[in-house]
Amino acid sequence: MSGFVLCINNKSNPASLILGKVYRSLPDSEAAKRQLLRVIDEDKSEPDGYLYPASMFVPIELPVVAEQALLAFNG
Repeated sequence: MSGFVLCINNKSNPASLILGKVYRSLPDSEAAKRQLLRVIDEDKSEPDGYLYPASMFVPIELPVVAEQALLAFNG
């Protein structure tokens, strides 16, 4: 899965994730096998993102213009 996800649970990482916020997710087939998701979180110090349980997010589809704006803003 790659693209964007919505955080639906931040109980184990409230400093790194904001409930209800849209995050960019990066493809990681090895992580997916372990039911993990690679996400660019609030820290942003790690360009490859961090691994979180996939159950903390739901994938979302955004209009192209929204994706472009988020990618431009978040890099």
